[in-house]
Amino acid sequence: MSRNVTWDLSSDRILFFRRPFHEYSLRGRVALSQIPLSITAGLTAVLMLLFFPVTLGNPLFVAFLASQVVILGMCYLTPWERLPFGSFLVIPVLDFVSIALGREGGQEGLTGISLLAVFPVIWLCASGLYPRASLLVSFLAPLGIIWVPLFLRGDISGQDLARILLLPVMMLGIGVSVSVLTLSMVRQQRDLEEKDAQLRLTLKESKRQEGLLNSVLETVHLGVLAVDADGHDVLMNRKQRENHRLATPPGHDDPNESQLLVFQPDRTTKVPVEERPVRRAVLGESFTDNLVWLGSGSGQRAITTSARAMRDQDGAFAGSVIVFSDVTDLVNALAAKDDFVANVSHEFRTPLTSILGYAELLLDDSDGVPESHREPLLIIRRNSERLLGLVSDLLASRSGQLIVSPQAVNVAELVRASVSAALPRAAASKVRLRADVPERLEAHVDSGRMSQVLDNLVSNAIKYSPDGGDVVVSLDSEGQDVVCEVRDTGMGMSDKDQAEVFTKFFRTGNVRNTSIPGVGLGLSITKAIVEAHGGSIHLRSAPGEGTTFTVRVPA
Repeated sequence: MSRNVTWDLSSDRILFFRRPFHEYSLRGRVALSQIPLSITAGLTAVLMLLFFPVTLGNPLFVAFLASQVVILGMCYLTPWERLPFGSFLVIPVLDFVSIALGREGGQEGLTGISLLAVFPVIWLCASGLYPRASLLVSFLAPLGIIWVPLFLRGDISGQDLARILLLPVMMLGIGVSVSVLTLSMVRQQRDLEEKDAQLRLTLKESKRQEGLLNSVLETVHLGVLAVDADGHDVLMNRKQRENHRLATPPGHDDPNESQLLVFQPDRTTKVPVEERPVRRAVLGESFTDNLVWLGSGSGQRAITTSARAMRDQDGAFAGSVIVFSDVTDLVNALAAKDDFVANVSHEFRTPLTSILGYAELLLDDSDGVPESHREPLLIIRRNSERLLGLVSDLLASRSGQLIVSPQAVNVAELVRASVSAALPRAAASKVRLRADVPERLEAHVDSGRMSQVLDNLVSNAIKYSPDGGDVVVSLDSEGQDVVCEVRDTGMGMSDKDQAEVFTKFFRTGNVRNTSIPGVGLGLSITKAIVEAHGGSIHLRSAPGEGTTFTVRVPA
């Protein structure tokens, strides 16, 4: 009834529509609690009028009906909000008195009027106030309704008193049941209120975190896109919306993935749909620094994309986050640098070829060149050949076409030769240089290229040990690979420098502040040679603790 009846205090009438009981004012709730008994009393009067009209002339029954009207009026007219809380419990107590009058006045008609006591019993016990006193009243009040008239009439016997105990006991049982349910509901309500407060705090914190996240995402200069497991966009920040507009073909307001202008590094070949970053991410793939070009014409931008898959609690794929970084300026700068290197290298090649050719002519003229000039000419030829080879390697490594010619070679002999050639320089730098190699270890490699790798690594190890120390070159086989390590105890490198050490023209900050010569090409060429053999090169280093380069090539 509490969800279907509302007390409209503004219009002084009862309207029937759905509304939670707790949303009413205290006066409205008191009136609603009394209405079931008032309606039942009215139905009782109708039954009396239809079947026992004589009873309506009984003063006690009339007093019962009148008291119910007065009590209902009290519920509505009394300002319960201004009185001490709980004072409204006087209403069910008055109901017990009213029901007692109705029972005595209506016994000639309806003998079950005393059962109306269930209404004030439920009201008292459901209030949750003074539970022990409510249970006591729930037993004593119905008992008083029956016993008091017997004592007043003086017609008392033990059997009469015992015979009518069932009603008070039944009311007590109802009161106990209602009290238990009420206490349980109160506890549940308190728990729900606590959980509601926690949820409100959690929601408030979640909204704060969401606002912070949105602010960060809208501020950064990276495009961020989150998709769910079905490929639907979940989140897209401002920068990514700009990227999406850039890749949108003219005349398409909402293009699909296959229509977007996404090109390969050559800037003209479209990336196949299944190889596009978003599609790969939707399929659950994780990747880093995948370069694509978005848009067309002069507005094209170079974008590196990285993706990481998201997993739910069960480990199932739940979506991906894709990050788009605009690297157009960097790509253009690298291209300009490569063009510069190519142009300078071509310019170097012509005079070097001329110098080398004239040196060869002079050396071939054994009669016209004094013996004292032959040694300087040999030095000119050797260094010209070395410089010309360096230029060729630089051009080859730029174009990715560095060619090697593998053949069966005793790599141990190559290591010993490289170490022997570097001994004078090591001695001049007070560096203890030694080789730890087996007597023989064969592999199919380009002997000239591998000698160049070894010379570069050994030379660097000596060069970057300016205060002396130890340099050890070791060689061994691991499975199907040949592994060579060049370990020094020199100045070492920071983590930041290690990440850039194989980049062309890169030199560490410590080296730039010293007088150690070099242009930063040796390790770049070394890496290109090793990779041309199908191998790899790695390093371990720490500032002040030296560096170890490890070269691994298939045997």
